[in-house]
Amino acid sequence: MDALKLAPPGALRPHLGCWGVEGAINGQDGSFPSLEVGGRGSCFESRRGSCLQWAMERWWQLLLGLWTVTPPTWAGDELLNVCMNTKHHKREPGPEDKLYEECLPWQGNACCTAGTSWEAHLDVSLLYNFSLLHCGVMMPGCEKHFLQAICFYECSPNLGPWIRKMDSGGPGERILDAPLCQEDCEQWWEDCRTSYTCKSNWHGDWDWSGGKNRCPARAVCRPFPHYFPTPADLCERIWSRSFKASPEHRGSGQCLQKWFEPAQCNPNVAVARLFASTGPSWEGSYTLMAFSLLLLFLSQSPFFSHLQTCTPPAVGQPAPWQPPFLGPFFKWSSMGWGARGTLRLQELVPEP
Repeated sequence: MDALKLAPPGALRPHLGCWGVEGAINGQDGSFPSLEVGGRGSCFESRRGSCLQWAMERWWQLLLGLWTVTPPTWAGDELLNVCMNTKHHKREPGPEDKLYEECLPWQGNACCTAGTSWEAHLDVSLLYNFSLLHCGVMMPGCEKHFLQAICFYECSPNLGPWIRKMDSGGPGERILDAPLCQEDCEQWWEDCRTSYTCKSNWHGDWDWSGGKNRCPARAVCRPFPHYFPTPADLCERIWSRSFKASPEHRGSGQCLQKWFEPAQCNPNVAVARLFASTGPSWEGSYTLMAFSLLLLFLSQSPFFSHLQTCTPPAVGQPAPWQPPFLGPFFKWSSMGWGARGTLRLQELVPEP
């Protein structure tokens, strides 16, 4: 490209391939220095423009085909109606008509089997060799809450938005910060006030020497409020933030119920959908999307529009491309060959 040069006073005239733009400030035919870019041979040959146009058309056809066979999914869909990857969870949720007691609410669509639901109710659960009776007999009301929480964890297919890989980096998954409704945490804490435990985090540091969990040395059995001063402490600390105490109430559609009446519809379905993302997911398609946007930009660019043809439109006919915005000091005519003093399109003849 030849060096930039200032043309004599006149309209702003950038040479863009075979087309130029001529204009004056506010429609006035006043003196204004124009910057001329181009020179000898600045107009591309017709054949080159035709080839580029052909290539653009073929790329669009290819991209259309790729988008057809790789439609985007909605982000969050993969988080709905799923089971965790753990030892006792099913691969996919489905009906289970023989679930046991506190696991009954999930019989229509469950991630647990009938056997898992039964084992969860044993004094020493065969699921994890864990005993709720590590500090003596637990009050029935308190024990019921724990059985409901275990069934919720093992059977619910609505925990997808809170499923995470295990902290240790090993195989398997867990839930993190699943928001329990305020009433669930408060009633759980209230019904366990007179029961005893020896730890504020039940996820680790137990004495397993006897094959089941026992209080570690120097741990003292005390009433639940000693280790869990508030309902939020109980919900959030007992299983390492598996649950989060939500300020929302049951029926709000913004928190999870760890148990509901078996005859009712599962209220957690709507909650999981709310917390799952609702925007389009382009995972695996970022390159395709970026290239599509780039091609769209180039195909709409005045520079590439000029390369598509070197034949100007007939007088009075609209130009083949949308003019760019050049600032508030210029205005466009009706895209035709307007009179001098308005911003217009002008045919430029290449130098021989």
